[in-house]
Amino acid sequence: MSDKSMKTATKIVSLGREKKYSKGVINPPVFRASTVVFDTLDDMRHAAKHKHEGELFYGRRGTPTHFGFQAAIAGLEGGAGTALYPSGAAAISAALLAFLKAGDHLLMVDSVYEPTRDLCNKLLANYGIETTYYDPLIGEGIQALIRPNTKVLFVESPGSITMEVQDVPTLARIAHEHGMVVILDNTWASPINSRPFELGVDISIQAATKYIVGHSDVMIGTATANAAHWDKLREHSYLLGQTTSPDDVYLAARGLRTLGVRMAQHEKNALAVANWLAARPEVDHLRHPAFPSCPGHAFFKRDFTASNGLFSFVLKDGSSDAMQAFVEGMDHFKMGFSWGGFESLILWVNGIQNIRSATTWDSSKPLIRVHIGLEDPEDLIADLEQGFARYNQLMGR
Repeated sequence: MSDKSMKTATKIVSLGREKKYSKGVINPPVFRASTVVFDTLDDMRHAAKHKHEGELFYGRRGTPTHFGFQAAIAGLEGGAGTALYPSGAAAISAALLAFLKAGDHLLMVDSVYEPTRDLCNKLLANYGIETTYYDPLIGEGIQALIRPNTKVLFVESPGSITMEVQDVPTLARIAHEHGMVVILDNTWASPINSRPFELGVDISIQAATKYIVGHSDVMIGTATANAAHWDKLREHSYLLGQTTSPDDVYLAARGLRTLGVRMAQHEKNALAVANWLAARPEVDHLRHPAFPSCPGHAFFKRDFTASNGLFSFVLKDGSSDAMQAFVEGMDHFKMGFSWGGFESLILWVNGIQNIRSATTWDSSKPLIRVHIGLEDPEDLIADLEQGFARYNQLMGR
């Protein structure tokens, strides 16, 4: 059966487990290697010639542990090949550096993950690469920002924290009319809730640390490219020395096998919590892509097959003391960065305007971001209800 004829759930379980990777066991074993030895010069020459085709050549090029996981991610996202990195941030930086050089111009979405903004402002700027930030909902208006030296359009949909969903097909079409490369941070959708290459994307990035691993115990990133851009991405990543531990890859591959059922439960739990929050008098609106109150909701309905556990909600008001009381003292929600694991997380995100330059944010209305884990949603709702009680007491209500 070909990859294309398989249903997604079957792909999640099957891809990357071919015998050439697994050696006949259920999960591809952990192959730890730096040096690969050869019996003859002909063997060495053959390996060198076929090192991009899953042939063992040198540890940094990968082992069957890596090759199987790469094949699985590329197959799920629909790309020609996948490169691996020690973190999602490393995947982003390597992808940008593969397609940008001194004197180039980058268009970066204003709602991007904060470390990506820092990369642009602190590292790429030092390399002579200029960045212009744009409104995530700009649509056709992106035309006005394109210059003769604009080489890359970077999208993140939904956006980090504020969750705007972008019109990726429109943006990609315009970018390609100007010969640009389109790079997407596709972590929110994971490899299964959106088809990035069908939307016109050239490079799709995953912080596999999050939903792919699923257990908050591994840092790993992936970048999957279409056929036109795969060779360049792969070679530039190799030249940058990017590599990943086979032990981490093994854990990521193991996490991948339950991605479908976990994502479905995250979505179910999150929708239950989000619907409860939508009815709370303290809540101004939800920033959950599956709800009409989220900017770009229509694009979510068109371009995604499902949602997940990560969303934000905005309160009508709130003092610093009340917000602190809300997020502290939870039984099930923990305060911490990242998301995508089995546990629920909560963050009061203060100072959003400090990480925006093309758009504005009403800082008088506090925003809370939650990741809804695999706990029973009734327990999570009870936890939030106690948080609102603490909040309302300090707000004098």
